[in-house]
Amino acid sequence: MEFRARTYNVECIVASQEYTLYTCPDNCRAQMNLLYVTNSSGSTATVNIEFDRADSSHAHILGAKNMADGEFIQWSGAYIVLEPGDKIHTTVTGVASPHVDVMCTVEEYFLPNRTY
Repeated sequence: MEFRARTYNVECIVASQEYTLYTCPDNCRAQMNLLYVTNSSGSTATVNIEFDRADSSHAHILGAKNMADGEFIQWSGAYIVLEPGDKIHTTVTGVASPHVDVMCTVEEYFLPNRTY
């Protein structure tokens, strides 16, 4: 099966705004192998990272995590499988001027075109 490895990132600089980190394309299934979050805002920020499935189910990957300035989280050694239309998004609260960077690495596996 053909695949490509990609890295995506968002810079969260507006409080309470939802930032989409990754949306699995229609023609792929993806495996997220790395998620990295760092706070460089100068104050403690509350970080939420959520997984929204295309079938409307929902899961919190990181729920209301208070992160001090300079703190980071690296999630690796496990993976999430995303289906077409699934999304990972983040929101930062608790600080007037946030600066939280979120990065992920995914392997996108192309789904064959099928005609029935």
